[in-house]
Amino acid sequence: MKIVDVCGFYSEKGGGVRSYVHQKFEAAKAAGHDLTVIAPGAESRVEATRGGKIVWIASPLMPFDANYRRFRGHREAWKALDAEAPDIVEGSSPWGSGWIAGHWPGRAKRALIFHQDFVAGYPYTALGGVLPRDKIDGLFAPYWRHVRGLSALFDVTVTGGEWLARRLEGFGIANARAAPFGIERGQFSPDRRDEALRQELLALSEASPSGKLIIAVGRFHPEKRQPMLIEAFAKARRRRPDLGLVLIGDGLTRKAVERAARKAGNVHLFGAVTDRDRLAALYASADLLIHGSGAETYGLVVAEAIASGLPVVVPDVGGAADLVTEGRGRTYSLGDADACTAAILEALSEVMPAPLTEPSYSDDHFVRLFELYAGLVSFR
Repeated sequence: MKIVDVCGFYSEKGGGVRSYVHQKFEAAKAAGHDLTVIAPGAESRVEATRGGKIVWIASPLMPFDANYRRFRGHREAWKALDAEAPDIVEGSSPWGSGWIAGHWPGRAKRALIFHQDFVAGYPYTALGGVLPRDKIDGLFAPYWRHVRGLSALFDVTVTGGEWLARRLEGFGIANARAAPFGIERGQFSPDRRDEALRQELLALSEASPSGKLIIAVGRFHPEKRQPMLIEAFAKARRRRPDLGLVLIGDGLTRKAVERAARKAGNVHLFGAVTDRDRLAALYASADLLIHGSGAETYGLVVAEAIASGLPVVVPDVGGAADLVTEGRGRTYSLGDADACTAAILEALSEVMPAPLTEPSYSDDHFVRLFELYAGLVSFR
């Protein structure tokens, strides 16, 4: 099959979408498919890459995040789609990318890729302390109408988790199908534990050598709620003075995270880690992962931690919560620092089950995705 992904949030500077797309290139190559990504860039050019190519279209920067750009309009992307003549065209967001892919007047089958629950990521974050979640969903009924209308232009709406497919179905989204994400096969394991690294991290967080090491992994963004995690950690440390916290990541809300870390004490900001082997060692060398986002489509960070042998503490909604159903951690009410504190103390006091040895793998996701596409093409 020839697949073209109109991907407005692909960035040369990294990020989760970039990592996902690179895995998709590898999977497409292995499966014998031809993958092209159309993305907004600093200049118009074509870049050959492993398993396919990227068609960059000169586009302006996003107003609030210089790591990303946005398509100026649809004409150049449509020209690229015409030139590629794909069997499948993907629209990788319910915004510009989805509009471009959905309205393109070509004959390809279409898949709307729903990478993120916008309402859970933003309005839940901003209004969650004031209104219950069902009321927030009601306030954003115009958004759900928009997504319903857009999804009707596509043959399938693909989500990275069963929970999100069910959520979309509840809002009348057409043809929601899950192809759950997964971790990289063989990458994350308790065998990656590094005692020297563990001692280094405990020292950086000013915890004792015999203390408990907690980590949080993810970009610094309001949706990830790092200040709330730090507050919960600080409250837990009043009961357990031996705790240290290391935050792995960087991003938009760094100054707020720095302020919270200074106030709490025993918190170290490690920075972003792009080396996957290094990240695997960081997971395996810790005692607990804490997580703040309730809008994960799958909960990749949480799955990586569980595969590394860690118990996890996560919000009670979203893809991350689904991964804790096997008793490998604790959930808490989204955004509630006191509930998060209680969950941290409970998780540290319990013996968790054996590490998850058969998690969902990223190649399993792409097998399911390509099978779904093959079925669509066969019924053209």
